[in-house]
Amino acid sequence: MDYQALLERIHGELASRLGEGQVASYIPELARVAPDRFGIALRTPDGGLYTVGDAEEKFSVQSISKLFTLTLAMRLVGDELWARCGREPSGTSFNSLVQLESEGGIPRNPFINAGALVVSDLILSRLDDAKASVLEFVRELAGSDDIHFDEAVAASEAAHGHRNAAMAHFMKSFGNLENPADRVLDAYFHHCSLSMSCVQVANAGLFLANGGLHPTTGEAVVSVNQKKYLNSMMVTCGTYDAVGEFAYRVGLPAKSGVGGGIVATMPRTFSVCVWSPGLDKQGNSVLGALALERLTTYSAQSIF
Repeated sequence: MDYQALLERIHGELASRLGEGQVASYIPELARVAPDRFGIALRTPDGGLYTVGDAEEKFSVQSISKLFTLTLAMRLVGDELWARCGREPSGTSFNSLVQLESEGGIPRNPFINAGALVVSDLILSRLDDAKASVLEFVRELAGSDDIHFDEAVAASEAAHGHRNAAMAHFMKSFGNLENPADRVLDAYFHHCSLSMSCVQVANAGLFLANGGLHPTTGEAVVSVNQKKYLNSMMVTCGTYDAVGEFAYRVGLPAKSGVGGGIVATMPRTFSVCVWSPGLDKQGNSVLGALALERLTTYSAQSIF
């Protein structure tokens, strides 16, 4: 498969649509991102790297970080996690409070904000410094030390994340947070503020397309079963409340973020990250989803 030619074709076809969608504005720092950025990076387990556009430019990964924090949490406690968080699609907005009331403070899945707060709390309980631990883990996955928290984004989220604060305190009232809500929120906001390029994100996600093994060291990042669990969670819960449409059109396990990035994996074949800041009403990158749809269509490679 000539992935470079394929990516260049997709990038060229979508170039006239740069700027489509709405840049996330409820986090002021994200609202400042140029809406015409567009990059794709694809990595294969045999070391291949294929890029187009702004693939080397860093962006705020936002909820893509939930894939990496979930991976770390599963390494720490395994199935114990699921006593505090569900595994079902939410059917509601990623920052909804509605289900927490009726479901006793147990988030529907770890990819909505409430579930990611529980995951951050779990990491905080086991490793004490949840910020440094996650940063180190993501650097190891990506094979790059040039990954950092964007402190301006983290501060912007903290200043305007009233709904996230409400969820944290609400779950604390149900006994589903072990640590003070403010400490959990600080860790969570920093996790979401990770600044990475498409190349770094594609590298960090490659273990999911490589049998759970780190592509460089060959060491197990997760077990074979955990690799299956993570990919299945991406299919059913990874693109907010648009998972059905995304599975229908793209057909890959994926995790999106309101920074405009989407990471997706094709088991045993590739990891790919696309970035374009303009979002649809569900919070997924408009051009990112279109690019991935064309990638699976033109290559005839999907999990279905």
